[in-house]
Amino acid sequence: MTDLFPAAAEGDAVGRLRSRLASGADAAGLLDVAYRSVDSPVGPLLLAATPLGVVRIAFDVQGHDAALAELAANVGPRVLRAGARLDEPTRQLEEFFTGRRRRFELPLDLRLAGGFRRRVAEALAGIGYGETVGYGALAARLGAPGAARAVGTGCARNPLPVVLPCHRVVRADGSVGDYAGGADAKRWLLDLERGDRGPAPAAACRVQPA
Repeated sequence: MTDLFPAAAEGDAVGRLRSRLASGADAAGLLDVAYRSVDSPVGPLLLAATPLGVVRIAFDVQGHDAALAELAANVGPRVLRAGARLDEPTRQLEEFFTGRRRRFELPLDLRLAGGFRRRVAEALAGIGYGETVGYGALAARLGAPGAARAVGTGCARNPLPVVLPCHRVVRADGSVGDYAGGADAKRWLLDLERGDRGPAPAAACRVQPA
């Protein structure tokens, strides 16, 4: 059960119907993944969650359709635009982008990060707000000092950017390095945390119409 009603063909009445169907499917345990799209200061974001927690955040440049296909293949085929499960993640992201939150308090589903990438994802949660660490230094924290390249791969394939802050991992010379959302998005996030950029407007995360 993937997206039942294409957005382009949807009027208000159909939108309300889809919302009721999604809520009913979620309440009945029939929904593998709920998702919504939000506009943010670093571009449109896809947010997706399972009953266990937030499972995927994807930047527009990564391809939201590709992210949804990955979720259908690796989590479950019943993927539906259903906002209620994403209300709290959306609220916390807005607080972060407006400078009112420094730490996320969300249940996370890390099933898309396996093996060493799972260890990298878990280590990212320990990098504090406004802190940066080099790829090699993070590898050393993981007890694998020669694995800087593998740490870079883990950051690039981090399924939950922003919430698991791979933007805080930089090159040894302090330059920003690569980022799934693009170098400009990484600089924006680092500037926000350094206080070099004013917080985003109050409506930092606006839910895109279904």
